[in-house]
Amino acid sequence: MSTDQPVTVEVGLGDRAYDILIGSGLLLRAGEEISRRLPGTRAAVVTDENVAAAHLDTLKAGLEKGGIQPTVITMPPGEKTKSFAHLEAVVDGILAARLERGDVVIALGGGVIGDLTGFAAGIVRRGMNFVQIPTSLLAQVDSSVGGKTGINSPRGKNLVGVFLQPKLVLADTEVLDTLPVREFRAGYAELAKYGLIDRPDLFAWLEANWEKVFAGGPERAQAIAEACRAKADVVARDEFETGDRALLNLGHTFGHALEAATQYDGARLVHGEGVAIGMALAHRFSSRLNLASPDDAARVEAHLSAVGLPWRMSDIPGDLPDAEALLAFITQDKKVSRGALTFILTRGVGQAFIAKDVPASEVLSFLRESHPVSRKAG
Repeated sequence: MSTDQPVTVEVGLGDRAYDILIGSGLLLRAGEEISRRLPGTRAAVVTDENVAAAHLDTLKAGLEKGGIQPTVITMPPGEKTKSFAHLEAVVDGILAARLERGDVVIALGGGVIGDLTGFAAGIVRRGMNFVQIPTSLLAQVDSSVGGKTGINSPRGKNLVGVFLQPKLVLADTEVLDTLPVREFRAGYAELAKYGLIDRPDLFAWLEANWEKVFAGGPERAQAIAEACRAKADVVARDEFETGDRALLNLGHTFGHALEAATQYDGARLVHGEGVAIGMALAHRFSSRLNLASPDDAARVEAHLSAVGLPWRMSDIPGDLPDAEALLAFITQDKKVSRGALTFILTRGVGQAFIAKDVPASEVLSFLRESHPVSRKAG
């Protein structure tokens, strides 16, 4: 894709609408794009050590071309960075730089850095300007869009945070070339999710073209843009997740429980892998409840397996807590309302729906059936 012609997807939120730019070479255009929308601002860039080594110099050069000399705040990589301690460090770095409310906080990194930085931007001086520059596929197609920010608690994932829409998202497709294949696969799970929610044609296209998406080129940019359009449509309809934005949580209730059960140990399970297993479980659970054909569950499992993603709990290295403990993590998830279990279930590929008041007994029975210990015992 040409540097001069990024794809633009607008997130339509009235006077808070913003653009997602998707294309190559956008790090070098960051200063120009930010200054056009937020003239005269100073900036802090929050990143992690791995991303800084690969991309910080390029971004700084791009910012300086637009007249922005950034303060850089560097965090350790990994899910455990989404914590109160690291939030405090980011907040202190922004305040130490004497940035004002009208200045901009830029997240350069994957979903962890985006979530942490957005939360800091949302609470420093009661809300600062925020720009997302996602460097992972997962962040480009999901976490950088829509305004959800937050950190984890020992009691569960993303339980502390705020909604803060960015002013701009710059999704530079070139940076994905440096992504480890495991991280790219993890992001692909979120991409496939949009097809499984309500775009069966997209899922079929991915089944036919996933290897080209992995290889790069126009198919990769096309897939990212389609995912961003899908999310932008949902966010514009339901910004604060009071209605059908919850559909975006397909696979996440199971997935978040598995992440919590592994203590957010990225060596064992990263977020997108948890989502992949969660989506497979959601389809299999829907089949068990006679809502969907087992053929649909098998189709989802086959595609996740083909791209190299885990799709069952036994694919997670090491031991998992028992089914009762997994259910306890699920009931702590923020998608639970007044104790009632809410799941995103499906009537088939591309036919997801919000199921409220799912009986805990059914979930527990399914978890026992799916648990690796149970499978080994059987």
